[in-house]
Amino acid sequence: MAQVSMSVRLDSQLKKQFNELCNEIGMSVNTAINVFVNAAVKAQGIPFEIKATPKVREMRKMAESGKFPEMTLEEINEEIRQAREERSKQK
Repeated sequence: MAQVSMSVRLDSQLKKQFNELCNEIGMSVNTAINVFVNAAVKAQGIPFEIKATPKVREMRKMAESGKFPEMTLEEINEEIRQAREERSKQK
C-alpha cells in the first residue's frame, strides 16, 4: 500500500498540547492520527460524539441560506472561544 503525506493546520498551543499528550501515552503524533483515521473509516463516521450548540446551528442555517455575515478572523476566534467556554461550564 502506497503511503502519502497529509498536512493539518492547528493552533500552535493545541499542537503543543497534542504533542505532549502523544508523548505521555507513548506514541507519535503520526501514529495517533493514523489511529483516528483508521477508527473513523471502520466506524464510517467520526469515532466520538460531536454536538452542535444552538449558536452553531444558527450559524449553519445562515451559511446555508447565503445570509452569513462576513466575519473577521478575530470574530471567528472569539466565537470559538465563547463556544469552548460554554462547553467547559457544562462539564
